[in-house]
Amino acid sequence: MSLHPLAEQFAGVAAEYERGRPEYPPAAIGALAAELGIAPGATVLDLAAGTGKLSRALLAAGFDVVAVEPTSALRDQLARALGAERIQPGVAEDIPLEDRSVDAVTVGDAFHWFDHQPALAEIRRVLRPGGGLAVLNTVPDWSGASWSDEVGQLVAGTRPEHPNFDGTSWQDSVRAAGGWSQPREVRVTASRPAAPDRVVDHLASFSWVAAMPPPEREAWLAGAAELIQAGTTPAEFPVHVVIGLTSLEAS
Repeated sequence: MSLHPLAEQFAGVAAEYERGRPEYPPAAIGALAAELGIAPGATVLDLAAGTGKLSRALLAAGFDVVAVEPTSALRDQLARALGAERIQPGVAEDIPLEDRSVDAVTVGDAFHWFDHQPALAEIRRVLRPGGGLAVLNTVPDWSGASWSDEVGQLVAGTRPEHPNFDGTSWQDSVRAAGGWSQPREVRVTASRPAAPDRVVDHLASFSWVAAMPPPEREAWLAGAAELIQAGTTPAEFPVHVVIGLTSLEAS
């Protein structure tokens, strides 16, 4: 199964992704655990685990984490964070786990990259009866910075068609698949330290920015950095985590 061309770009920006993207706050893990009815010690598959930001938060909360990630550069980051024994290469449409082997599946900022129906069929296969799926999305909130509107316009002016914004929603795909409970969402807001360099790394980790030809990418990031450094950045930014939830219905 080949990756979406934009998703392939994360291999080249693994370090920027790790530095720039926000961590998942403990409150988000507590919320998804409560909603899905899983307790510490439960086996959780973190699918498309990236550099391990969500995997680390799940592990810290006491879950038995298995991380599946298709990209070798990101798996290298995962191995340093989790230990190689917890990591499997693989994709959502062909999960390298046994039937009914996990209590929950989490997807952090990645469900939009999947071929939804094959992925949901595979998630159903590996879940134990009554198991659930949590689809997390982090929403950057830079509104407290003086440069937020200018940088927002810069981002909007360069973003091509992208499945997270222009594709089928995870909720519609779950409803179309059948056999899942009505999708629902909870939202958690926390705060994180803010720094101009970290914002630039976050921008650099956007798939479509990573896909730019190197001279164009360097010029675009330099322009964004100039805007950010010339303005004012608060000491902290809020982090909004939208947690989508659904569970297997009894067959």
